[in-house]
Amino acid sequence: MAGWKVYGLRNCDTCRKARKWMDAEGIDHRFIDVRADGIAEEDVKRWAATVEQSQLINRRGTTWRGLSEEDRASAETGEGAIRLGAAHPALIKRPVFEKGPRVLVGFTDQVKAELKG
Repeated sequence: MAGWKVYGLRNCDTCRKARKWMDAEGIDHRFIDVRADGIAEEDVKRWAATVEQSQLINRRGTTWRGLSEEDRASAETGEGAIRLGAAHPALIKRPVFEKGPRVLVGFTDQVKAELKG
């Protein structure tokens, strides 16, 4: 069975911790740097269909603060959030773990348990 795809930013501390933890646990994974490699709108749409929109958009980062009021308002709609996430990959909360239909966001104890299970 194919391993997890891990979407994130190479320089993100949480993404580094997640990758290091997955290596130590022997969990097969492939890292995709969303800034360097980009992400397709279809990827964000697939994630948005699986997790709550509020889980997907990072409203605490500098990318969010740099958006216009119009763009921030558009993030309140599903299509707007998908468009913004694809256009500004750093807006996506990270890491995003994907394996088949399963999508997990963040690196909490609950996510760790699901990755191991």
